[in-house]
Amino acid sequence: MLPLRNLKRFLSKALKQPGYALGVFCRRLGANFSYALEDGLSGPPESVTLFLTHRCNLRCKMCGQWGEAGVTRKESGQTLKEELPLEQYKKLLDDLAVAGRPSITIFGGEPLLYPVCLDLVRYIKSKKMHCLMITNGSLLADVASSLVESGLDELNISLDGDALLHDQIRGLPGLFQRIMDGIKKVNVHKVLLKRTKPLINLQCTINRDNYRHLEQMLLVADQARADSLTFHNLIFLDRAALESQKAFDHVLGASSKEWEGFVFEPGIEPDILEEKRAQILSRPHTFSIDFYPNFNKNELKKYYHDSCYQPPGGNCRCLSPWLVAYVFPDGQVRPCLNSGYSFGNIKEEKFVRIWNNEKARKFREILRSNKIFPVCSRCTELYRY
Repeated sequence: MLPLRNLKRFLSKALKQPGYALGVFCRRLGANFSYALEDGLSGPPESVTLFLTHRCNLRCKMCGQWGEAGVTRKESGQTLKEELPLEQYKKLLDDLAVAGRPSITIFGGEPLLYPVCLDLVRYIKSKKMHCLMITNGSLLADVASSLVESGLDELNISLDGDALLHDQIRGLPGLFQRIMDGIKKVNVHKVLLKRTKPLINLQCTINRDNYRHLEQMLLVADQARADSLTFHNLIFLDRAALESQKAFDHVLGASSKEWEGFVFEPGIEPDILEEKRAQILSRPHTFSIDFYPNFNKNELKKYYHDSCYQPPGGNCRCLSPWLVAYVFPDGQVRPCLNSGYSFGNIKEEKFVRIWNNEKARKFREILRSNKIFPVCSRCTELYRY
């Protein structure tokens, strides 16, 4: 329901957004009950992620979509152009508003490349749903005022280090300053409009280029007047796990090709990473700091060095498909960001019917009987619930 390793993280969020946190707790309690029933049914989702566009204006080295091993860059031009019209999203949100009002995450690609992104946020908020945006931050300066006015609850911005390091990893000189200028404008407009939101959450993906310099992010977070700073352990995969997944793909009639973008060697020494972690957590700060997943020293070593790595705890299972749905630019509703398996399409059927249809129940039942799939062991969602 709530892993003990995540308790501090949850309580920190609960203090800033108590109503939202209570709703999350109740949804997760319900999901655990549904999981135990063994019939593949689930209550209303806790969260729905709208994957607005495949397009992105950056080529970040470690990205599973557009990075050095990314799969999106291999897609056809037609696939990259696919985007749902605003009216289609409005129909979906009308549907969700009477189905428990889940939290909505805006994602991509780069979501601000979707032409009416902020109109969509306004509509989400008009339906009284919590809204979070995940962005690379490059376009914030152009939309700062409108973004604050839209009522967005949380703004998750990806940063890797100081100006020199971030620009080197992201492959675009001047990007860091552009992001910081955008964050500054957002903070200025929050004051002008007398708003406390959106909360500014900085997200730092630990990777081979920055793990020796993570302390840089403390100063960056100070400068950004951030509400939180989260260091995400790198998601990566070995080839054997992806090959083992093919047996499940055959049963499901799906593809896990999106996981190809995560097949690489991490290039991270866990002992050095643990030292950095200890240093960072020992320093005073005015914002919350998390390392996620929150591993101890031995777990960290296994995570980065064990080719047969399995998550800690003998009863590890994936609860995400009972709680989360992903809506892709072609309208497909998927249980996982990197699986091609689809429950259905919102262009053809209402979400509330798709969520517990035969295909959805089949996926959950197969997953439950195996606890996790071979590609799941380092997936972020696995450690969240």
